[in-house]
Parts: sequence; structure tokens; C-alpha cells
Amino acid sequence: MTGRTYLAIPGPSVVPERVLNAMHRASPNIYEGEVVGMMDTLMADLRRVAMTRHNAAIYIANGHGAWEAANANLFSRGDKALQVATGTFGWGWASSAQRMGVDVEVLDCGKSGAADPALVAQRLRDDKEHSIKVLMVTHVDTASSAKNNVPAMRKALDEAGHPALLAVDAVASLGCDELRMDDWGIDLLVGASQKGLMMPPGLAFLWFSDKARQRCANGDLKTPYWDWEPRTVGAEFWLYFGGTAPTHHLFGMREALTMILDEEGLEKVWARHARLARSVWTAMDAWSAGNADIGLNIALPNARGHSVTAARLANGGAKRLRTWLETEAGVTLGVGLGMAKSDEPAYGDFFRIGHMGHVNAHMVLGVLASIEAGLTALDIPHGAGAVEAAAKAFGGA
Repeated sequence: MTGRTYLAIPGPSVVPERVLNAMHRASPNIYEGEVVGMMDTLMADLRRVAMTRHNAAIYIANGHGAWEAANANLFSRGDKALQVATGTFGWGWASSAQRMGVDVEVLDCGKSGAADPALVAQRLRDDKEHSIKVLMVTHVDTASSAKNNVPAMRKALDEAGHPALLAVDAVASLGCDELRMDDWGIDLLVGASQKGLMMPPGLAFLWFSDKARQRCANGDLKTPYWDWEPRTVGAEFWLYFGGTAPTHHLFGMREALTMILDEEGLEKVWARHARLARSVWTAMDAWSAGNADIGLNIALPNARGHSVTAARLANGGAKRLRTWLETEAGVTLGVGLGMAKSDEPAYGDFFRIGHMGHVNAHMVLGVLASIEAGLTALDIPHGAGAVEAAAKAFGGA
């Protein structure tokens, strides 16, 4: 296809040219020199992006690997956890822990909104024996785009007088939505490189409080590779990674963190994502005006993540639209995850727009204009004025 194609899926996200260039080099010496010397500042900036003064660890893995690292360090076999699920990825983390021998109770809050903190608080109050060791919450579920109120989860724990640790999956929100680990009382945070951090897949991260580190020190699920302790201390360079370092990913991560933290600034990054998300939502509202076949998955704006938007286009319209966009416009949208099974007719009714990481107005507005062209070409009924409304929403009009 002539011209650039555009991947508007919710991860892996667009990798900046500067990050690609930082990675485009010969293999470095892993015993001394640049890659060894930058670890202190890299680890410090990983703590900055999570807004924590506590501990950080790097793994050569994706988000699923980050789940396993969290499980291995948080739990012993037979420990009990409460997982708050608002979509596919809440259930995914629960399944990961269950397969490792953790007794996970899932509080299923559906896939069309945020979890009700009152329900969580009541379940914690009912746990009179304090058998729940960890409360596990997905900040933004990549499948449903639901965003949970993490400070409210901390409040639920505190008001119930419950000692459980608060563990949060921030794979889809880190570097996109406001997230303040220490201020919000998060004990463990899970992240990965391929979304808001503007990197290819391959790096997984844990951030964990001193309380979590101390309380989980004797867990029996720890294995040599997943144990966070040597990665935190980094007494020798190789110990940060359990072996050979992911050298080129480290160079890229160093450049990405510089762009996020030192050049744009983290709070401005959050504000940019909020404006881009508002543009997408505004366009969806315009297309769905008077048409029940088109709509956002999450009705309430404050329950939507700023990195991804999940939407519905009934009667197989989403599948038709995704196919047209990829073949005719060079734009790839995300498939619906967990909204229907792949062998069900409704599977073709859902799509997702990723607007995370290295994105700006012309990229997102271009996707929206392409979607409108597709709706028109496919004779799918839709409301008018969506792109104009999206532009006004981004500009604050």
C-alpha cells in the first residue's frame, strides 16, 4: 500500500523514531561502559514514571510475564486473593495466579463500567478472618477500556481495617492516565513497555512498596528468575535481569523515559491523553446519535481509560469496518476482546481504538476521519459532524 500505514490498536503502540534510533546500534559491552553506567538513572526514572520512592524491578517479558512475576513474589501456595475484574485482563491475571496455586476469588463487576468500590468494601468487611492477602485491581482493562478508581480501592481497604496489600495492573494506563503509586497507597504495580511507555514489547516492570517487600519475603512461589530481590538491589549488573541484559531495549527505554519525564513532563503526558480520548469519545457520540447500533462500551466518561476506547458497531459492522480500514485506508483497529467468543456472530460487532503513547492530534483525528470514510463507503448509518466535533473537543472548544 502506498504511504504509511497506521497501527491504531491498543498496544504495541507507535514507537518514536528517536527510540528506534537509540536501539539501532551494535551490541554493547555488558561488563562496563554506557549500558552498565546508565542503570542508576534508568531505575530512578522508572520510579519517577510510577511516582514512587520505593522499589522497581525489570523483567524480560510482556505483561503476562509481569503478572507471573507479581504472583511469584506476592504469594505462597494456598494464599487467598480477591481480584476485581472489569474485563478480560482482570480475569487473565486471576487465571495466572490460580494456575500458580493461589486461591483467587473473582469479584466480577462486568465489562461495561468501573467496579463499585462499595461492593469491594463490603467484601473486605465480610472477610473477618483477614484471609485475603492481596486485593488485585486492573487500573484500565485493555479489552473493555474500563478504568477503576484506585484511590477508592485503597479507601475501601483502610475503612474496612483490612491488612491486604493493594496490587494494581497498570499495563494499559501507565504513561497515559494519572497514576500516583505512593499517593494512592498502591503496594504493587504491574507494567510493561509496549503501551504508554512507547517501546516494543519485551520489558515488564514491577514496582513494590517496602511493606510488600517485607511482608512477602518468605513466599514459597519465588523462583531464581522471578525473585524480585536481586533485581531490586542490582549488586551486579546481570542480577537486574536474571542473566544477560536486554541491552537494546534498555537504550530505547532510556530515550523514551527522557521524552516522557524530562521533555514533555508526566502531567502534560496525562493531559494530552485526556484530550485525545475526549476527541475519540466525542466522535463516537456523534456517530451514534439516533443510532443504537453504534456506541461506546463504557457509558460514563470517568470510568473510561484514556489510552484505549472500546466500541460497538452492530450486525457485524465492526468487522466490516476493520477490514475496509486495513485494506483501503492503511489503518488497523483493534479487535474486540472478551465481548463475545470468536465463533459467535456478535464477535464481529466490537472494535477498539488505541490512542496511547507517541500519538498526537493529527494521528488520532486521521484515524477518526478514516473511520468516517469507512462508515460512508460501507453504507453504515451514522450521525454527521463527528470529525469536526472531535477537532473542537481536542482544541477545548
